[in-house]
Amino acid sequence: MKLARFDAGNGARVGIVRDDGIIDIVEAGAPYATMAEVIAGGDEALAALRTIAGGSHRTVPLSSVRLLAPVERAGKYLAIGMNYQKHLEEADRLGVARSKHQVWFNKQTSCLSGPHDDIVPGVTEQLDYEVELGLVIGRAAKGVSRTDALSHVFGYFVANDVSARDWQFHSATFTMGKSFDTHGPIGPWIVTADEIPEPQALQLRSLVNGEVRQDNNTANMIHPIDAQIAYLSTAFTLEPGDLIATGTPEGVGIGMEPQRFLQPGDIVRCEVEGIGAIENRVVA
Repeated sequence: MKLARFDAGNGARVGIVRDDGIIDIVEAGAPYATMAEVIAGGDEALAALRTIAGGSHRTVPLSSVRLLAPVERAGKYLAIGMNYQKHLEEADRLGVARSKHQVWFNKQTSCLSGPHDDIVPGVTEQLDYEVELGLVIGRAAKGVSRTDALSHVFGYFVANDVSARDWQFHSATFTMGKSFDTHGPIGPWIVTADEIPEPQALQLRSLVNGEVRQDNNTANMIHPIDAQIAYLSTAFTLEPGDLIATGTPEGVGIGMEPQRFLQPGDIVRCEVEGIGAIENRVVA
């Protein structure tokens, strides 16, 4: 299923996307008012929503609603850096030190925005884009094995890890330059994990004003998703509703020669096979 948060003019609702429409799950009788409640409801909630999806409930045209970030404020939004070989080589050219371990940083959850919301640069002079496959944790994960890791995933979404490159290197953690308001567009919905049986075989692309900048496949991750979840859960509990951005491939603006940063008026489109696309305009 594709599960979305949307506003049809009367506040945030949770819906099931069906063809070109969306079913309001509360209107359809579901006892879940938020995406957090759906995620917490686990298999029972998903079974109830599948029954609704197969029924004859009223749909609202997608074209008439505003899609919101598909998860309310998450507890954690974690992102891995340098997780594709050619992107790692871009980082080498920029003087970013390599690590023997997975490289993780936080995106503050206040950066989250919708799949078609504007990106506001703020004070950065080096605004950049990063298409990524994102995932939502469905079951608490602590000390999980790689074998069991994917069973803790609720679903997947498209992410743009918008980056203020000049601020990113103010500190070793990257957090400052990764967390500006509006710099976390995600969506357009969550595709439940059962519909993405092989997340390591998805094509992902970013385009700026229609020009393809990034084009790679999740098969080429250095650290696959199961290894990411196992590594993180060794240190702390991943909780239902937490978000993970699984890495971006080569082709980011800072890695180009000459460098090409985003400017007001630019439109950034990020696509992941099997999930969909988000598209955001940079505004002054």
